Amino acid sequence: MGIIAWILIGLLAGMIAKALTPGRDPGGVIVTILIGVAGGLLGGWLGKVILGVDSIDGFFDLSTWIAAIIGSMIVLALYRLLSGGRRRHV
Repeated sequence: MGIIAWILIGLLAGMIAKALTPGRDPGGVIVTILIGVAGGLLGGWLGKVILGVDSIDGFFDLSTWIAAIIGSMIVLALYRLLSGGRRRHV
């Protein structure tokens, strides 16, 4: 897949992960894309290691989207843990 496909999957998977995960959502569109791309990579790696399958096959494959969304939810949870104590007081 090309870089544009990774960014698009990252944006959509990050948005879906934010919608499925309850709580306050840190960051904007750029953070959502980064969370989604990192989640896609993490989900693909976990699918390969745990299940022994190639989870990142193509843009329109269901396994790609499931791996990206689950990975994005994990990355989002970690991001919330790390950034939870840094709230700006205005």
